[in-house]
Amino acid sequence: MTFWNNIYNHFDPIAFDLGFISVHWYGIMYVLALLTALGAAKFFMKKDKMPITEAVLDNYFIWIEVGIILGARIGYILFYDTHTSYYLTHPWQMFNPFLDGTFVGIRGMSYHGAIIGFILATLLFKYRHKKTNIWELLDLVALSVPIGYIFGRLGNFLNQELVGRATDSSIGIYVDGVLRHPSQLYEAFLEGACVFLVLFLYRNKKRFSGELIALYGALYSMARFIAEFYRQPDFQMGFVYGGWMSMGQALSLLMIVTAIILYIYLQKNANKIK
Repeated sequence: MTFWNNIYNHFDPIAFDLGFISVHWYGIMYVLALLTALGAAKFFMKKDKMPITEAVLDNYFIWIEVGIILGARIGYILFYDTHTSYYLTHPWQMFNPFLDGTFVGIRGMSYHGAIIGFILATLLFKYRHKKTNIWELLDLVALSVPIGYIFGRLGNFLNQELVGRATDSSIGIYVDGVLRHPSQLYEAFLEGACVFLVLFLYRNKKRFSGELIALYGALYSMARFIAEFYRQPDFQMGFVYGGWMSMGQALSLLMIVTAIILYIYLQKNANKIK
């Protein structure tokens, strides 16, 4: 296990250098996450003969990707960053990838912020495409996103970020001399693979449109809540409640409640909602 424990000493987060810009493995994984999610959506759309056209799906993915990127970055600044007031008064700096003239990329993205951006983009898409069955689209998203999410967490692992809590386990990885849980891989498994497997096995049993996306919200949040026990809280925040609850767990609890309310609402109005 020695090589595994010290894998970060043998691995460069930069995949290759073009001279004027360094391409990180995280960026490559992010692109793979998007392409895999879109590919999975198209596969399930055809396999399950869903009443959605490929043109509508492609258009929708563009909308939600913009919403996700904006929401993830702004969410991080609002929920986690210690320089929130600076960014709110200098909003053009939120997406500035340069620091003192050096390209460093855009650092700091929030999953829960991405969810908010995703919801807003979906609402705008529905407003522009009133005849589209948005809940069928969201069920398709629920099936495809967890697959892409696996690559996103692998990107975090390769980028040596969002590290785990200290451990004496033999599967731990040394980060700056401290043996830590590879929590990014736990999250890839719990929040990606496990959530996908449950929804995949249940998809043909769903009873109303929107059921899968409501289940996804609850399942992801429960998996995230568990995984956070192995993930080091953001250093600038620490624990936000009771000396044990992280911001990610607090937001996950809120998301679980929201998902349950959505599920009940959709179930009661199954014959009215389109």
